[in-house]
Amino acid sequence: MTEKWQELFRRAAEGALARVDDALKTHGYLRQLAERVREARLEVLNNLDYYIEATKKAVESIGGRAYLADTAEDAREIVGKIVGRGKVVVFGKSNTALEVGLREYLAEMGNEVWETDLGEFIVQIGDDRPSNMIAPALHLSRGDVAKLFRERLGLDVGDDPSKLAAAAGDFLRAKFAKADVGITGANAIAADTGAVVNVENEGNIRKATVMPPVHIVVAGVEKIVPTLVDAVSQAIVQAAYHGLFPPTYLEVSAGPSSTGDIELVRVRPAQGPREFHLVLVDNGRRAAAKDPVMREALLCIRCVRCGFVCPVYRAVGREFGDPPYVGPVGVMWLAVTRGIEAAGPSAVKCAHAGNCREVCPMKINIPEIIHYIKSSYLSKKTK
Repeated sequence: MTEKWQELFRRAAEGALARVDDALKTHGYLRQLAERVREARLEVLNNLDYYIEATKKAVESIGGRAYLADTAEDAREIVGKIVGRGKVVVFGKSNTALEVGLREYLAEMGNEVWETDLGEFIVQIGDDRPSNMIAPALHLSRGDVAKLFRERLGLDVGDDPSKLAAAAGDFLRAKFAKADVGITGANAIAADTGAVVNVENEGNIRKATVMPPVHIVVAGVEKIVPTLVDAVSQAIVQAAYHGLFPPTYLEVSAGPSSTGDIELVRVRPAQGPREFHLVLVDNGRRAAAKDPVMREALLCIRCVRCGFVCPVYRAVGREFGDPPYVGPVGVMWLAVTRGIEAAGPSAVKCAHAGNCREVCPMKINIPEIIHYIKSSYLSKKTK
């Protein structure tokens, strides 16, 4: 896989980095926006417990339900109780849901579960593992995808990417039509309003947030920012620094559907979801926030620009980390969510080139964090 991966990665990285550079040159405000987002995230990081409670109260005030899951197991159980059994569940895109093993858990409960992000869908039908946090099927060529569609779905449409995407869209549209529950992640969550912001290009997240009668958001507590303006700004910055600016869609979900068309009295629900649930996941994040080195990892907005300039990730792909958390950012997030022991074997592979720090919009000292993980891991191994 290595040579094939390296060529696929090279093409993807060159294209993405060029698009990022072009966006930053053309739209000068993006750098300023990134600086403001960093300040907003630092504010929450320094007062995390306060903002968690503020977010929960805000969600309740707009007719939703909010939960705090201390562990991955807690997150699975909370969502499992909401979903129940025998349902059709469509996932938007949520690395946090992958982190806690939610898809497998719901399937084991007897639900029909589908990933609807094209990359995640490809990985799912291939019984595979993601190779990138935003483009999970980056390790597969168009020929690989065409073969999967033929063998797993009975769809023979050739290997043209546009035809493959259209075929997947038709297949998944039928799943959306009968879905009982939509589960998404969040690019950002506004503490002042309880609103969840997602940025995307495919339209699948939009469908998952409005078509099923129940919408569940599963997201880490680090996605909280003080205001709705901060949340929208963060989503824009994430898209820009990944190389997909402007994004095709920017969605705000704030509670169950509503209408004010009768005497301007706002009532819920309306034509969209009848229920809105926000499951905030800790799973090591609050502990990391108290660590003088690891806390900086929580500033990450998951643009994965760092991965595009990392020589180790370029060389070995998803072996630098553990899916869904791969690449330089993945090593940090393994340590946050699963501990030093889980992240250590990947941290020792780091070449400390420093490229990741140079391109990070949140100015995270990624090499220092990975060095800390490596040193902590090796010191434990030698005792």
